[in-house]
Amino acid sequence: MNTPTIEITLHPSLAEISASDWDACANPEGGRPEDPFTTYRFLKALEDSGSVGGRSGWQPRYLVARADGQVIACAPMYAKGHSQGEYIFDFNWAQAYENAGGAYYPKLQIAVPFTPATGRRFLTRPGFEAMGMSALIQGAVQVASDNELSSLHITFCTEAEALAGAEMGLMSRVGQQFHWVNRDYADFDGFLADLSSRKRKNIRRERAEAQGFGGQILALTGNDIQPDYWDAFWRFYQDTGNRKWGTPYLTRAFFDCAQESLRDDMLLVLALVDGRPVAGALNFIGRGTLFGRYWGSTEYYPSLHFELCYYQAIDYAIKNGLSRVEAGAQGEHKLARGYLPVATHSLHWIGDLAFRDAIARYLIAETRAVDEEIEVLTAYGPFKRDKREEQQ
Repeated sequence: MNTPTIEITLHPSLAEISASDWDACANPEGGRPEDPFTTYRFLKALEDSGSVGGRSGWQPRYLVARADGQVIACAPMYAKGHSQGEYIFDFNWAQAYENAGGAYYPKLQIAVPFTPATGRRFLTRPGFEAMGMSALIQGAVQVASDNELSSLHITFCTEAEALAGAEMGLMSRVGQQFHWVNRDYADFDGFLADLSSRKRKNIRRERAEAQGFGGQILALTGNDIQPDYWDAFWRFYQDTGNRKWGTPYLTRAFFDCAQESLRDDMLLVLALVDGRPVAGALNFIGRGTLFGRYWGSTEYYPSLHFELCYYQAIDYAIKNGLSRVEAGAQGEHKLARGYLPVATHSLHWIGDLAFRDAIARYLIAETRAVDEEIEVLTAYGPFKRDKREEQQ
């Protein structure tokens, strides 16, 4: 049987690729995807809203592999002029490279912009998994090398992709997040029963304090999300973005695009006082996972952040049979609220051999430190001692 000829192409816009071809790789099972972030509709919303492209520092270079004319694999790839919006930090790498006289930027990034959520980055049609991933990696490295770019980074890939990529010569890196896992709980009280008495009392106190803030809390998805709610959420998002990043990553237009094409993929939790939204949290819904993404408020109420971001997410996951809540990047305060540390994964290619060797040595030490931190933090988790030992 002859091996098909693989053709690799780069595209500055998703408009050059059909939605059916892209989603045949991003969501080959059909129905609700594992996560919505690599679907055509999500990536197109980023592009159509101006959140990527233009002066954003994220220039789309979508990577597509074809065999005998059929799209067999694709990847969301971007030329980056900075390291903002990635959540797997390489600022010290960039500084070291430039101190040595090199130009770290532009670089290539296979990722979902502004989205620290684990998922497949090498999207393949069924039956072409190994061939498609190999073609995409070889193609991306070739693009970086031919254009004399410093590096290629694949962030928040799956563990399986990290292992396969390492076998193909890429360097793997381990990070850490906090995720909540559903142990077949019947309700929120079932989850609380797994916690130590002190942590259980603290969560009950926080929920009572938050829910007594003097208004109502709505958990909305699909057509229940009113379009004008996005005006309020944009204010929340701007406030958080200005404090954390300096400039919000998403444009206002993204939320209008999301209302149009992504409302069934979203859970919007709002706190309202006299019908006026004062705080909100935006989640995205996957096949088995709820992904917490954005939070913000214009008024302060004690414990409301914990309620909207963490406890409402757990409630939704239990009621809808989801197995996991991923609460986004960083935040050791999540540990006391039932979110345990887990490893995240990325892959990296560095063009300069000497710099590549230095990064490889750094990653060995960093991985050891991350593994130790996960072990220590898990030991300080809120679960009863016997339950935590079962989880380990």
